[in-house]
Amino acid sequence: MPTPPRSPRPRPAPQRRPQPQRRAARPPARRRPRWAMRAVTTLSVVVLASAGIGHTVVTSLDAEIDRVDPFRDMKNRPEAGHGMNLLLVGTDGRDKLGAEERRKYRLGGAPCNCTDTIMIVHISEDRERASVVSLPRDSYAVTPPHHDRVSGKQHHGHPIKLNAAYAEGGPQLTVRTVERMTGVKIDHYLEVDFTSFMKTVDVVGGVEVCTDRHLKDSHSGLDLPPGRHTLRGGQALQYVRARHVDGASDLGRMQRQQRFMAALVDRVTSSGILLNPMKFRDVIRAVLGSVRADKGFGTDELLDLGRAMRNFSPSSSEFITVPIGTMGYPVKGVGSTLKWDAEKSAEIFEALRRDQPLSVHHPRDAAKRVPVDPKQIRVQVENGTGTPGLGRRVDAALAATGFATTKAPVNAAQRDVKRTVVAYDPRWDRSAKSLAAALPGSELRPVEGQGATLKVIAGADFEKVHKVRAEDPGRGEVGVVRGDEVGCGS
Repeated sequence: MPTPPRSPRPRPAPQRRPQPQRRAARPPARRRPRWAMRAVTTLSVVVLASAGIGHTVVTSLDAEIDRVDPFRDMKNRPEAGHGMNLLLVGTDGRDKLGAEERRKYRLGGAPCNCTDTIMIVHISEDRERASVVSLPRDSYAVTPPHHDRVSGKQHHGHPIKLNAAYAEGGPQLTVRTVERMTGVKIDHYLEVDFTSFMKTVDVVGGVEVCTDRHLKDSHSGLDLPPGRHTLRGGQALQYVRARHVDGASDLGRMQRQQRFMAALVDRVTSSGILLNPMKFRDVIRAVLGSVRADKGFGTDELLDLGRAMRNFSPSSSEFITVPIGTMGYPVKGVGSTLKWDAEKSAEIFEALRRDQPLSVHHPRDAAKRVPVDPKQIRVQVENGTGTPGLGRRVDAALAATGFATTKAPVNAAQRDVKRTVVAYDPRWDRSAKSLAAALPGSELRPVEGQGATLKVIAGADFEKVHKVRAEDPGRGEVGVVRGDEVGCGS
C-alpha cells in the first residue's frame, strides 16, 4: 500500500490557533473494548473523514469536544519515538443514560470516577499499522509525586492500582503514571464513556461477534448462546464489560474487547458507511458528543489522520495485553494487583518506541501451540498407580516444559488409574486444554469448584510430556492477535 505523503498540507494562516510542536499527524487507533470501543468510535470518525466528505461536519463539531490538558507542566518525559501514541481511556460515566437503560444493562450504582479501560494505541509512521496495547486496570503502579485533585494535598509517589490514578489526579496523573511505567511518550489523550460507545455501535448497524460457547454473566446481564450474533449498543456494552463468564476475569474481558474492536473496525471500513454522508455525520456526532481530548487533538488532526488511514483495514491492526508476571500480587493498602512481566513488557514498549510490529514470528519447532502459556498454569500432580516415583517423574517433566507445578506430588486416592486425567474447574477450561495437549490421550475431567490449580492424576498409560508453548508471544489468556484473525468467517 502506498505510503501517504507526510508533508503538512497547506492550511490557511488565519484562525489557526497555536499548536504544540508535534510530528506529522498520524491515524487514530482503535480502542479497546468496553470503553475501548469508544476508541474505535473515534477511529471511525477519522476513517470517515478520509473519504473526503467530512471537513465541514468535523469542523462544526470540533467546538463540541470537551477539552482537557493532560500534558500541563509535565517535565522529564520519555524521549519521543517514531509514529504516534494515543492514550485511550474509558471511564464508567453514565450521566447521559436514562434510568431504563441503566436498569436494563445493569449500570446501576455510583460511578467510581476511575478508568475502567486503559490502552496505548500506536500508529506507525508510515500509517500502515496500528498496535494496541491494553493495560489492565488492576496493574500494580507507582505514581510520580503529584497533587490530589480533590484535596489539593501534595502526594509523594506511592503504590496504587493503575485505574486509581484518574480518581486521584485526573488525566494528567494518568498520563504521567503510564509514561513512567512504560517509557513511552504519549502524544494525544482521548477519553470516552458508556454513552458514545452504545450510540456508535447502534449508528453503524451493530457489530457481529461469534462464540463457540455460552457466555453468561449475571453482573453485566450478558446472556449469549453459542453462534453468530449481531450486537446492538446495549448488548455490545454488556459483551465488552463482562468479567464473570470464565476464570480469566479482566484478562478474558480484555481479549473479548480487543476482538470486538477489530470487528467494529471491520464493520466501519467494509460496510459502505464511509461513503454515506448522512451515516458519516451521525457516527461523528455519536462519537464526538461524549469524547474528551487534549487541546492539540482537533479538526486538523482528525482530517490529517483520516487521509492517512484511507486504506486502513482490520489486517492493519494488532492487539495485545501487557504480559503479566504475577497474578494476585499483594500490596499493603492497595490490595491484590497484577504485576507486569518486566522483561516481556519491556520488549513490547521498546517495539512501540522503535515503531516495530508487536508480533514475533518464531522459527518452526516441534512444540505444539496452546492458547495459555504453561508458566501461568499451576498444576498439582498425583500418582494414580502403584508405580513408585511416577508422580515425581510427571511433575519434573511438566515443570521442564514450563508448567508451574507444585513440586510436591502426592498419591491419589485411587491407585489403579489406567488413563491419565486432567481435572479442572470449568472456569479454567482453556488452561486445561493447554495442559492436556502436553499429555496426549489424557482425559479432561471438569470438577466444579476445584479452583485455579489444575490436577494431573498420572495413569498407567503415561509415557512422556510433550513440549508445548503459547501460540503467540503474549502470556496467559491474552496475546498478540491481528484484526483480520478474529472474524466470524463464512
